[in-house]
Amino acid sequence: MTNNDPKALAQQAATRIAELSGVAKHDIALTLGSGWGKAAELIGETVAVMDAAEVPGFRSSGVVGHSGTLTSIRLANGKHALIIGARTHLYEGHGVRSVVHGVRAAAAAGAEIMVLTNGAGGLKLEHTPGRPIIINDHLNMTALSPIEGANFVDLTNLYDAELREAARSVDPTLAEGVYVQMPGPHYETPAEVRYLAQAGGDAVGMSTTLEAIAAREAGMRVLGFSLITNPGAGLAADPLSHAEVIEVGKASEGALGELLAGVVAKL
Repeated sequence: MTNNDPKALAQQAATRIAELSGVAKHDIALTLGSGWGKAAELIGETVAVMDAAEVPGFRSSGVVGHSGTLTSIRLANGKHALIIGARTHLYEGHGVRSVVHGVRAAAAAGAEIMVLTNGAGGLKLEHTPGRPIIINDHLNMTALSPIEGANFVDLTNLYDAELREAARSVDPTLAEGVYVQMPGPHYETPAEVRYLAQAGGDAVGMSTTLEAIAAREAGMRVLGFSLITNPGAGLAADPLSHAEVIEVGKASEGALGELLAGVVAKL
């Protein structure tokens, strides 16, 4: 199946999601990164779990810690959430269109709010492992954009202020910060960590910013969270490892799931 028209492919995906789930419209979508998967079990009643490979434009995740499924959930208020467990990362080599396909498919499925989550390295010592932060802005260090052509999209309030306030009403202790996306898959050097912190970053990872831009282009409102899974390079004595990311994510799943469940109820 061709993907020369990414918006047409997104519509094909939305049609297939509706067929597989029996849900004509999904009102909110959540992409669950490392540590955030438990939320799918807590926010409502599972209607359908779909193998991502059965939906046009999606593929099973090639990254440990990501489910490779799409899940339709009925919320307490009768609306429906689409959980995107099959996130594609830029470093997998499939191109920017594949990275943002999940967001575009969610928009085509009717979602008006996009919740993006990730596991990230802390760029400042006050952001300790196991703590989530609300993303209030980002630095896109990939030198790429999902927007094609002369479509000049304003990103001034990309991470919606009202949605952030709703999140803080669930947990007033949540800090806010600037998320930095690097291309990956290698981790940053200590010099890069110092540079990104001085540039205003609070957390660094390998996802989210391109998806957020695509969501804004599609007219969605965006809410973002980072789970701090480890200190950035040079901020701790131990070397960085993906195993540490997975370990901290699993230890945090319950609390993060409850947080997202509360936030979704507010939204």
